[in-house]
Amino acid sequence: MDKKLISTGAVFGMAAIILGAFGAHALKKVLPAEQLVTFETGVRYQMYHAFFLMFVGMITALPEKTKKTIYFLVLSGVSLFSGSIYLLATNNITSFDFRVIGFVTPIGGLLLILAWGVLFINFIKKK
Repeated sequence: MDKKLISTGAVFGMAAIILGAFGAHALKKVLPAEQLVTFETGVRYQMYHAFFLMFVGMITALPEKTKKTIYFLVLSGVSLFSGSIYLLATNNITSFDFRVIGFVTPIGGLLLILAWGVLFINFIKKK
């Protein structure tokens, strides 16, 4: 599980850097500043959670079950939260109206909060 957590964190981090560069260079020419800021929010949260996954993968005191729970919460949360933000921020340059999927953004955010909560509760319960 540790290898999966750290590998996924590395992939999320790499993708965040690529998307951040894409936003700063390619999208800067076609999106208004407000939408670029929105796009950057998705990148920022993706990078935060890349580090979070790598951190969780290095903690030896966490049970495997807890690590799996955190992994799936973060994987789902980043996909829904950051993924929907990327689509919503670039809505003006596509033919599909991504506002119909806007409801998944807070669901993704909730999953990310729950991942941090699982880590917190696990350490509070330890003696």
